[in-house]
Formats: sequence, C-alpha cells, structure tokens
Amino acid sequence: MDILKKIVAHKIKEVAAAEKETPLEALKEMADRRKDQRALTTRLAGRAETGVHIIAEIKRASPSKGPIRPDLDPAALARAYERGGAAALSVLTDSRFFSGSPDDLKQARDAVNLPVLRKDFIVTAYQIHETAAMGADALLLITRILSPVQLKDYLQISAELGLDALVETHSADEIRVATAAGARLIGINNRDLKTFDTCTDTTLKLAAEIGKDQTVVAESGIRSRADIQTLQQAGICNFLIGESLVRAVDPRAFLQRLRGRPMAGHARPKCKGRYHG
Repeated sequence: MDILKKIVAHKIKEVAAAEKETPLEALKEMADRRKDQRALTTRLAGRAETGVHIIAEIKRASPSKGPIRPDLDPAALARAYERGGAAALSVLTDSRFFSGSPDDLKQARDAVNLPVLRKDFIVTAYQIHETAAMGADALLLITRILSPVQLKDYLQISAELGLDALVETHSADEIRVATAAGARLIGINNRDLKTFDTCTDTTLKLAAEIGKDQTVVAESGIRSRADIQTLQQAGICNFLIGESLVRAVDPRAFLQRLRGRPMAGHARPKCKGRYHG
C-alpha cells in the first residue's frame, strides 16, 4: 500500500472542507497581521556551537508506528528541546495520520524562541496561507506530491508571506526539480514514502547533488550520535529528528548527546551548501 497516496487523497478532501469553514480571504487577513516571523533558513545557514543543527520534532503518532507519545505536552517538549540546544522545531499538524493539530504548533511556538516548521502535506495554496495564519515560521513542501509548476508557485507564495520552505526530496531527479523551482533549503528524506521504512544511505547517496548556494537537511531515520557522525562525513550538518527524540525518556539530555560536545580547538567537518559552521 502506498501510504503517501492515501494521505494525499485524504488531505485533498480535508482542505476542501476547511475552505468551506474558513474562506481564503479570512486566512489572508490573519496571515497579513503576522509581524513576528523567525527565520529558519538563516538559523540553519549560520554557525552551530557543536557543528550540528537539529530541528527537533513534536509528533504524537505516525502511520507506520502508530501511537508514539499520544499524551505529550507540546509546550513542555518544546522547552526541553530548546534547553537541549535545538536550532528549530518541527510540529506535525496532520490529525488523521499523525494525531497532530494546529494547536500543538501554537503551544510549542508560544513556549520558545525558536523558528517553528509546520510539517504537514501541502497540496494547495490555501494551506500556505493557513500555515502563516496559524503562526508557523516555515513549512514543508514535498516535491513528490507537487508538480514543478506548483512547487515554484508555492515557493513564491511562501516567500511573499514571510515563510521559509523546506523542500523535501527523495532522489537526484527530485533535487533537480526542487533546484529548478528555486528551492534553497533542501531536505533529503531517508524515509521511503510508499512504505515509510527508513535508510540513512539515501542522504549519503544524494549529498553530492546539493548546490553550494543551498542548505541541506537530513530527515528521518537518525537515531544516534553515530548516525549523525556518519552523515557529517558527507558534509551534512543539519538534521530533522523526530521519533527517537519523542520517545526519549529525557529529550533534553538525548538531544545534547546527539549534538555532541562543542568542538573548540578542533576542525569542524565541512558542510554542504552555505553553512560552514
């Protein structure tokens, strides 16, 4: 079963229902009132104390694993991540498959000073305005579920609304499509979106496709400091980590271990793209 297709089919229906409840013009008015955006791309392209930037994820469940931490407190977890040195947060807002909500994002963002990425399945321009209106600083655009024209248009709309866009890819062809659309923040997802299985070799194979003017983020399947060190050898310094952090007994301490100790006096691995921390 192709899980991604199932999610997208449901999302299209979900968005149609949302548009009837809250018209686009109302969302635009809410989005236009935003004055407090926090720049995700700038944060990831800057210097990191340990040479590693981690986008720490808040999610309650997943289609492949079921409930992960259904009773989590978004604000408390966000604060733990911030104390652990997270560069940014990612919050799942999909309700049907990940048990998330816009309220999870709001609670998390209100609790910290970090940029917050809305992680959902964006299939229409309506959702981009919705993302700005709910208070997110950035959103995820998945190359596989958008046409090249849609991707380019959605990047432009995001920029106009002050939203950074993490463009998720899974192959060299998708990286080329994302680059042609103007993407500067590129995610390489180690998860097979048909089966939701993960393999970090995906990032290792595709790292060479990233341009010097792009910032790359490794996504999914990163569970240990050793995983991060292996990916650093390929020039990866930015990581989006979800399940292993959410399941951790002490998320703050685990995040600190993943980041490693400050490397004062030691050469940091050279990073792909614009970040040379």
